[in-house]
Amino acid sequence: MATRDYRSETLTVHWDSEVCIHSGHCVQALRAVCDPKRRPWIMVENAEDELIAEAVEGCPSHALTYTRHDDPDA
Repeated sequence: MATRDYRSETLTVHWDSEVCIHSGHCVQALRAVCDPKRRPWIMVENAEDELIAEAVEGCPSHALTYTRHDDPDA
C-alpha cells in the first residue's frame, strides 16, 4: 500500500495513492490544505481540524482518511 501521512499535533490525514481517483474533491473543498502543485501537497496546519475532517469525509474514493489525536473517543 502506498500511503502517506500528513500530521499536525491534533490530526493526521492519511492518503492512499493506490486508491485515489484524483476527482479533485479535496482541492475544491479545501484548497488551503490540498494543493497538488505544492510539496507536501497536504498542509494540515492551514485549516481547522473540523474543516479538514469535513473535506476528507467527502473524498469519493476514500483515499483520504484521518485520525484525531485530541479526541479520546476517536
